[in-house]
Amino acid sequence: MSLFTVRIELHDAQWADYEGLHSAMQRQGFSRQITADDGRQYQMPWAEYNAAAALTSMQVLNIAQVAANSTGKKNAILVTEAKSRAWAGLQKF
Repeated sequence: MSLFTVRIELHDAQWADYEGLHSAMQRQGFSRQITADDGRQYQMPWAEYNAAAALTSMQVLNIAQVAANSTGKKNAILVTEAKSRAWAGLQKF
């Protein structure tokens, strides 16, 4: 299983559009939380999502596009498959 970080930008969007995006991404199996090696969970930065799946980055992109397009907003999406991840300053969940 691979770990993915997905970043989505909605163009000309309002706060409510991102709330809709969060719900749509959750329905597609994405999370806004990331888990550290010690098991503690942290909130991902705004409009970034976490996924663990036995998929390719292109398959993850296609799934994320369904969610992003459901907002009715033009969007930009970046999918990164992670070998390892490090972070600082994220809020504990």
